Amino acid sequence: MISTTSQNTLSSEDLLALQQAKLKMERIGLAMQGLNKVGTLIENRIDMLPQKQQQWLQQVTHKVLHTVVKSNLITMRQKRTSNSAPWNKAYKALVTSSGAVGGALGAAAFAVDLTVATKFMMRSIMDIARSEGENLTEFDTQLACLQVFALGGKSKHDDGLETGYYATRIALNTAVKGASSKLVEGMLKGSSNPLLRLISVIASRFSVQVSEKFVAQAIPLIGAAGGAAINLAFINHFQNMAQAHFTVRRLERKYGENLVRENYESTVLK
Repeated sequence: MISTTSQNTLSSEDLLALQQAKLKMERIGLAMQGLNKVGTLIENRIDMLPQKQQQWLQQVTHKVLHTVVKSNLITMRQKRTSNSAPWNKAYKALVTSSGAVGGALGAAAFAVDLTVATKFMMRSIMDIARSEGENLTEFDTQLACLQVFALGGKSKHDDGLETGYYATRIALNTAVKGASSKLVEGMLKGSSNPLLRLISVIASRFSVQVSEKFVAQAIPLIGAAGGAAINLAFINHFQNMAQAHFTVRRLERKYGENLVRENYESTVLK
């Protein structure tokens, strides 16, 4: 819910927070350094993936997100005090451990590793949302948590996707138009609804990073250490996206969306 505050300018502190949020959102390459270290090899291998394997990755991504929504979003509860610091390090440890196991077992364990890692990443995203004052029991917050997986996808493999922050939010909100908390029950029964459409849209964006993860883990002899490093890069990236996303939403509740968006878009990164 957007505040009806009469303030027409952001405080210096909030303006700095917004600038830092945009920096995290726009310069995502730094957040994915773990994958970039094997950059050219990954780029070439993604280009060489057979169409059938690309479709399989998209199907796995969709299934994982659907599972995460059912196991995490639908059962959300605010068990911890709102605005307390998020447990980022704890979730990094869990996701990194999953990557170590996946890396040791190779590509055969990819789907299991992705499911476990994505579940913990979603819990971390929820934790960050709560720390920024979001009510985890509200359907709008649940959708905002899911949207994080569609943010910050800038690489040559997602040239067909709109990657601007606000443009992405508009596209995702359009996809879920008509959804409500009542429709979650329908999703559990497998019926079609706007929430499923949103998952499909997000899966198509999330699959860009998933493809990079799959190719990196498929490199021979990458082992447990390599799998752990890849997952650490993954959760670093999405924690940054979540922190930026929910900082912007917190400021929108305080100042209104129009003023925050105007300041966000006029900010020039140096």
